[in-house]
Amino acid sequence: MSGPTLVIELAEPVPPATLREFRALMMELSAHFEEKRPGFFDVNVPAERLGVEDRREEDWRKPFPLSLLGNTSVDDQLAALVGFNPQREDWRRPFLVYLMGPGAGDEDVFEAEHADESEVEAVLGFRPTHAVNVSACCSRGIDHVATALLTATVMDVIGGVAKADLLDGQASVVAGLRGVLGITDDEWTVLGTAEFLRAWARQPGFRLVK
Repeated sequence: MSGPTLVIELAEPVPPATLREFRALMMELSAHFEEKRPGFFDVNVPAERLGVEDRREEDWRKPFPLSLLGNTSVDDQLAALVGFNPQREDWRRPFLVYLMGPGAGDEDVFEAEHADESEVEAVLGFRPTHAVNVSACCSRGIDHVATALLTATVMDVIGGVAKADLLDGQASVVAGLRGVLGITDDEWTVLGTAEFLRAWARQPGFRLVK
């Protein structure tokens, strides 16, 4: 993928009823929806459907609110994206959102991505049986924010724990945020809740690892 990816770690397989809710959510959010297999979605998600409002101001540097970032004031939401460049482009953000693991699909990918993750498992308190990857196909600033918000919205339906790689120096930024469950000893990975992702996305200069 050319953009950032977040992972939702799951302690058990996704029940059929929850998988149907997951599918319904992706259909609701998407301007383009293609289901390659159960739980694997190739979608375009307009930023506005994630709460990112493009006001198309004459000054593109003017920030705009993110309604899905949680119960914060408009001023706090606006402050979160000071300096953000919306690029005045087509806002139908392309994503691959897919469940993987035994019986779900992409078992080899799941095993490869979860090999030798003892530090992550120590923070999680469990060994993941399945995971959902949320991968953006672009890497502008808006794509990083949209990836965090889309992942949090998926977690509202399926649960799980968000796993994110960290850039150098980001550990100190995320450590005090709401919903952080832990940071690995090497400070390269953070685990947290959907609330954490929304809190992190409010931070000035927010950026995920590609």
